Amino acid sequence: MFYHSKELQFNARVSKPDPRFARLLLEQFGGGNGELKAAMQYFVQAFSCHNPYPDKYDMLMDIATEELGHLEIVGATIQMLLAGVNGALKDAAEKDGVFPEGFTKDDFIHQAFSINPQFGVLTGGGPRLTDSNGVPWQGSYVNANGDVTVDFRSNIAAESRAKIVYEYLMKFTDDPYVLETLNFLMTREVAHFQQFEAALGTVKPNFPPGVLQSDPRYSNLYYNSSCGEDARGPWNEGTSIGFGEEWQYIEDPLEHVLATEGLTDIEPKGTDRTTSSMHKADKQLSKERSTEVKSSMPEKDLQWSVYSKPMPKK
Repeated sequence: MFYHSKELQFNARVSKPDPRFARLLLEQFGGGNGELKAAMQYFVQAFSCHNPYPDKYDMLMDIATEELGHLEIVGATIQMLLAGVNGALKDAAEKDGVFPEGFTKDDFIHQAFSINPQFGVLTGGGPRLTDSNGVPWQGSYVNANGDVTVDFRSNIAAESRAKIVYEYLMKFTDDPYVLETLNFLMTREVAHFQQFEAALGTVKPNFPPGVLQSDPRYSNLYYNSSCGEDARGPWNEGTSIGFGEEWQYIEDPLEHVLATEGLTDIEPKGTDRTTSSMHKADKQLSKERSTEVKSSMPEKDLQWSVYSKPMPKK
């Protein structure tokens, strides 16, 4: 059940209309890294967490709901940036002197339509659920894999992308009120990043993502697959971050593939893990995660919410 409050979470304001920036801001309204994408992603992910991870379900629904509030802030800001395009606002805006000297409402309307014709022929001077190039929002933007270790990492990446989009957008407006709004929205992306990172840390083990632990014969191999001066760093020398295995630098990938019969005749090196221990860990974690899910969901007489009266028997 959702409840809408008419007050925005943040007091969105604009100094003057700006159809150019309104078009850019559509990226965060109906774009692939925008607020609706985030809201729907966390909303969909929450369902698989409801019984096995009720605390994660609560967090995902809370953040999804906040993202809907952010969508409202972005939509309201776009609407204000287009003030003067629709209905009585045209005359009101002109009388209030919000346009630059010598710049009429007709000039403004022409500018808005030339920047984005949809503002005139489809939306009547309001936002539309597209990105800045008019590409409609689509469900394929949403990533939900049903495993919290995967979904939370996806969300951390999503918050990173949304944050950098706001950072880029801030370079294209000098409106102090709009900048305040963008700064707030950008900062909330950072907050959500930390929340997902913290939630991921409560799932043990959480590396590698998913259940299967990965084959130790191949998990610490680095292939030098490019010509020229070779770059070395913690991604191909020293120990790996996840497993703490020693990176095996393969100088000549072709020679290595041929010598190992296409990597079939190979033994783990630089690691304490073995194929036997990998299979054992796979079975153990699979059993644990499967038990978590099965034990949290009855096989019949299912009920999502708990009310004052028990579910009647049929």
